[in-house]
Amino acid sequence: MNPVIDTIMNRRSVRFYKDKPIPRDQMEAIIQAGNYAPTGAGTQMWRFVVVEDHEFRKKLAELALPRYKKWMENAPDMLKTLRDKIDSEVEDPVYYSAPAVVFIIGSGITSDFDCPMVCENVMVAAKSLGIGSCWVYFGQLVLDVPEVRESLEMKEGEKVYGPILLGYPQDDLPERAPKKEPLIKWI
Repeated sequence: MNPVIDTIMNRRSVRFYKDKPIPRDQMEAIIQAGNYAPTGAGTQMWRFVVVEDHEFRKKLAELALPRYKKWMENAPDMLKTLRDKIDSEVEDPVYYSAPAVVFIIGSGITSDFDCPMVCENVMVAAKSLGIGSCWVYFGQLVLDVPEVRESLEMKEGEKVYGPILLGYPQDDLPERAPKKEPLIKWI
């Protein structure tokens, strides 16, 4: 099989990471792959904040946990059931103690279309280097904290896409979730 398609088809969301930093050259290659995502009119209205500092990651997790629990109170039962298993196995159910948290921050008229492609490029590039990834909506729950917004240098009109967690998988990758056959209409 083509190695690009193989990488895409075998990427998994990783929630258990080794406590091992990612070498800077590999992080830069992953970010560069994200930067090569398609963009409307070539605008590239995105930027990256990579959080590797242990204390700041710990602070993010501490701030996110009560917000996550509150959000989960109103979550559908199906999601609660899925999350119960994960939550019972990890200390940090938001950032999963990943060694790197990448905030992809975008603004402008095409960012809602462009930045998700940046996220996908980051995750596929990470997989190609043997690095696990996970897109975590819950990681955005701290964006109301002025200190976090200041650290991320958030400006008016900017949004976070992701964040994306990166790190070396602690164990074998989880089994692939069954995929439905694509709905296709050929004309």
